[in-house]
Amino acid sequence: MDIIHYLLQLIQYLYQQNCWLINFICRYIPLRQWALDDSHSPKYQKFKVDQLPVIKTFIRQDWQFLLEYYQWKYGKPLKPVRRRNGRAIPEDTVCPLCGAPHHFIYDNNGGNGQYQCKVCGQTFCSGGLVTTPFRLACPHCGHSLVPKKERRHFIVHKCVNPRCPYYLHNLRKVDPADLKEDYGKNKYKLHYIYREFTMDFFSMDLNTLPKNASSLKFSRHNAHVMSLCLTLHVNLGLSLRKTSQALRDLYNISVSHQQIANYCKTAAICIKPFVDQYPYEKGAVFTADETYIKIRGVRTYVWLIMNAASRSIIGYQVSDNRGVGPCILAMRMAFRNLAKLPENFRFIADGYSAYPLAAMEFVKKMGRDFTFKITQVIGLTNDDAVSTEYRPFKQMIERLNRTYKSSYRHTNGFDNIDGASYDLTLWVAYYNFLRPHKHNRYKVLNEVEMLRGADNMPGKWQLLIFLGQQTILNMQKNGTAQTERSCCQ
Repeated sequence: MDIIHYLLQLIQYLYQQNCWLINFICRYIPLRQWALDDSHSPKYQKFKVDQLPVIKTFIRQDWQFLLEYYQWKYGKPLKPVRRRNGRAIPEDTVCPLCGAPHHFIYDNNGGNGQYQCKVCGQTFCSGGLVTTPFRLACPHCGHSLVPKKERRHFIVHKCVNPRCPYYLHNLRKVDPADLKEDYGKNKYKLHYIYREFTMDFFSMDLNTLPKNASSLKFSRHNAHVMSLCLTLHVNLGLSLRKTSQALRDLYNISVSHQQIANYCKTAAICIKPFVDQYPYEKGAVFTADETYIKIRGVRTYVWLIMNAASRSIIGYQVSDNRGVGPCILAMRMAFRNLAKLPENFRFIADGYSAYPLAAMEFVKKMGRDFTFKITQVIGLTNDDAVSTEYRPFKQMIERLNRTYKSSYRHTNGFDNIDGASYDLTLWVAYYNFLRPHKHNRYKVLNEVEMLRGADNMPGKWQLLIFLGQQTILNMQKNGTAQTERSCCQ
């Protein structure tokens, strides 16, 4: 009995020790945080986006009130500055923050034009003003940010404080041997950086109707021929010239490739409002990626955002650059009609920094209800826990890119960006409403009641054009971007 009692006590003691160790690990060793970090290498620091800066508004102070407060707090008056070096500052020097005269102002850098007020502690330069409505400050050290670069749509602000804890922390992670090389520090992102966008991408209208819409009054052919062109060109992936040849060989219909292009442009203009305004089912996981196409031999980028649950394309954009602006526009299209984000929301993308920057802009414009982080799946191999867990979602959007590129390849590029936009609109309409998917048991992703009555694919294209026309009429009637649900049922 004594042995059993001893063993029971030993088991209880070991159990307490295990509980203590588990508690210690959970509190002081954030294993899961390390596992979910993309990378700890300083080489990947450039791909990370820093947090928002601290905005400090300007509040003018009264130096006489501050002197009285000093007298009340310490029981003695604040004495003027004693000039020990014999150098005097100009008598007209006044603190721009509190208005203190030159008697209370230090010569802060040996006569080189920088001063500091003894009353309020404000540092300023001769002739400088600190009466700006607000200033941006580093969230780590409180030092004012300095504008360093001006780009096309944003200004780069940088914290240049050499004692900033964020800078010192990043500096310690770099190998000292790498710092001794030429441009050693410039190879890494060490300082805090904030990008202030000069263009408001949230004020852009996503529902602007094109003014150059072609007429649907056919002089030679009819709507059936137009829908045949869409079926052969979009569904079957034939080029414009092969579509013209197929119509001639199969149906003895003579249509030039330019006329087919005009039909596609007219159909895209009509269908686009319906595709954009359709009330897609929004899941808790969005995945996004960008790919490139050629316009007159120059790279142009296509942005796609997919709902991982339904596999529907809920956001798309064509842009001539790979900046943050088109990424924001695609996200706005994906978040359309959402009052707040779903619970446990995930936005999965690659390591490109445009996605975290766009997410940061959403928080600034839309508030806390749209606070979300980008889960970045970096590289092609599962070298970290994030890649292992979320690689299937990234493969979905990569497979979507390949599917689109296969339909684009026969074009050998586009002549202008409008042609690329029209082609993408038609393909998205086909992908979301007409294409059977293995994921959905070879049914379309989004069932539209009106399309079920069509016996063939050309008839479905005609009905899509009709639904697009009804959507345009509702938008013009209501004077708003919101479309009535009745036209989508």
